[in-house]
Amino acid sequence: MSRFHPAQIGLATRIHLAALGAAARLLVRLLALTGPTLRRFSLVVEQLFFIGNKSLLIIAVSGLFVGFVLALQGYYTLQRYGSADAVGLLVALSLVRELGPVVTALLFAGRAGTSLTAEIGLMKAGEQLTAMEMMAVDPVQRILAPRLWGGILAMPLLAAVFSAVGVLGGWAVAVPLIGIDPGAFWSQMQGGVDVWADVGNGVIKSVVFGVTVTFVALLQGYGCQPTPEGVSQATTRTVVVASLAVLALDFVLTAMMFSI
Repeated sequence: MSRFHPAQIGLATRIHLAALGAAARLLVRLLALTGPTLRRFSLVVEQLFFIGNKSLLIIAVSGLFVGFVLALQGYYTLQRYGSADAVGLLVALSLVRELGPVVTALLFAGRAGTSLTAEIGLMKAGEQLTAMEMMAVDPVQRILAPRLWGGILAMPLLAAVFSAVGVLGGWAVAVPLIGIDPGAFWSQMQGGVDVWADVGNGVIKSVVFGVTVTFVALLQGYGCQPTPEGVSQATTRTVVVASLAVLALDFVLTAMMFSI
């Protein structure tokens, strides 16, 4: 005997499709407000400071330790094949292609994404968004759009900081600690990393992840139940949905970039 009635399955499907449609409409509306938002760029700069600058410490520290680990693991692996001097190239490619954008996006979701969701959820619970609508102020344009563009601009900058600090961490382990020749470390990296194929692809990934994570955070906060339980559940959903979306998009983007 079937556990679920067909009507229940149909209702659940309809609810999820309606939620997906509402999310798509909100995204289109936010993108349509790009012009008015950028004309009030001071609001974007304010959110860029809130989202990016306050996430800088965790990004830099994480990048440093990831660089440490990459240099150690890369050295012990490449040493088997007599290519220990290529550890700098391995660290740089791993960071700019994959780990820089992906780990930054995951940390961004946990730090800035949850803050955005909680902030907007509390504004909704306190009826501040409703008060703005009563004063003929569009909360999507005034609250959500600057935060979206702040996240889009912050993510590539944070990913660049992560990768740069990670390379320095790899150098600190490979050269002074292990004894790799510094000239070989930097020359292998300079000769093997392509600006467009490697760095450019990493920048594209970070921009896509910035749009995804920030929009998920805004969507969960704007659509949450205006109660303490609703805000906490929305904050949890932000981390889960954004992290899964980043990992799935990373696979899709990597497959597309290497097939071109």
